[in-house]
Amino acid sequence: GINSELEGEPGKAISIPANISSKEELQRLVGEVHDKAGKIVVLICNAAVNPAYGSMTELPDTAFQKILDVNILSNHWLVQMVLPEMKARKDGVIVIVSSVGGLRGHDKLGAYCISKAADAQLVRNLAVEHGPSNIRVNTISPGLVRTDFARALWENPDILEKRTQFDPLRRIGEPEEIAGIAVYLSSAAGSFTTGQNFVVDGGATIG
Repeated sequence: GINSELEGEPGKAISIPANISSKEELQRLVGEVHDKAGKIVVLICNAAVNPAYGSMTELPDTAFQKILDVNILSNHWLVQMVLPEMKARKDGVIVIVSSVGGLRGHDKLGAYCISKAADAQLVRNLAVEHGPSNIRVNTISPGLVRTDFARALWENPDILEKRTQFDPLRRIGEPEEIAGIAVYLSSAAGSFTTGQNFVVDGGATIG
């Protein structure tokens, strides 16, 4: 798997599983990162869930709550956990991965889209509050990307063609095409960039 590949490179990566819906698990995760890697310079919140597909009029409260807890609250918790050391150093980068779903209405993914719109606002708030401590906080909003999370939208070639036929680039994105903006934001190149939402979607939202 990808984790073992990364861990095969000395000093390149470590993998620490954690349930992001648990504050205790996230605290353990942060503690283990400190133990194994030292300081946390960049935090990228990339995990999310979407247990519901359909009209919000039939959305169970439990599903709505899970989406809000995992997609928004867990990001808030992780940020709270790493902010003290970043503020002490007067340096840090936080990136929250949102979605183009947070920019438009949707008849089947309403709760998910609400959570992603909230993530973009969380970033703006954090950027304003912690900018004086030289902490840069930004959002990445991917379009359709070839990940397991979006498998239902690209596995079937007919569905994929229909989904991308009006997008300017006429194709699905690849994970490494999202990684590029994360690298920019995490590096010195992005040191004057904060509070922004970077849409990387093959032009889908402008078509």
